Amino acid sequence: MLLQVSPELYGDNYPRFFTYWTTDAYQATGCYNLLCSGFVQTNNKIAIGAAISPMSSYNGRQFDIDIMVWKDPKHGHWWLEFGSGLLVGYWPAFLFSHLRSHANMIQFGGEIVNTRSSGFHTSTQMGSGHFAEEGFGKAAYFRNLQAVDWDNNLLPLRNLRLLADHSNCYDIRQGTNSVWGTYFYYGGPGRNVKCP
Repeated sequence: MLLQVSPELYGDNYPRFFTYWTTDAYQATGCYNLLCSGFVQTNNKIAIGAAISPMSSYNGRQFDIDIMVWKDPKHGHWWLEFGSGLLVGYWPAFLFSHLRSHANMIQFGGEIVNTRSSGFHTSTQMGSGHFAEEGFGKAAYFRNLQAVDWDNNLLPLRNLRLLADHSNCYDIRQGTNSVWGTYFYYGGPGRNVKCP
């Protein structure tokens, strides 16, 4: 959950803040935003499914969104926090079986839908549509990656496993420094000369 562009769901090409849940790895259950019961919104200051503004621009100003997901040890709910301390809502503990006690894996990154309906890779861009090597102001990024431990402490992530399913279409590059902590740049244009 974070940002998505989905003309099918929203009717436009704006990046939107979204949530999604599934109890069976997308087989038969799941829901976007508040389209069905599941995610419980507790704060009306953030609109789930709303367009994000302002937006970063290529070689221009860059804007960040701080997101944290953590488990309430008392009730077992998974909370979504936006910015510094703004609780948006939670996924109730009863929705999940595998997340009942803790998460086994955390994934960050981008995703596109590629049906290859015309026999070619989709021309859907990821992030800014530019590859990770272009860096700040040009490629999309995640920074200050951390995990919440069993005692609700934030721990910096180390030894990330990077994955780019089609690295000629979209790629990723990791780094670490004292200002951004662990970070990565990612993205790409989709179909291009090297990605047929």
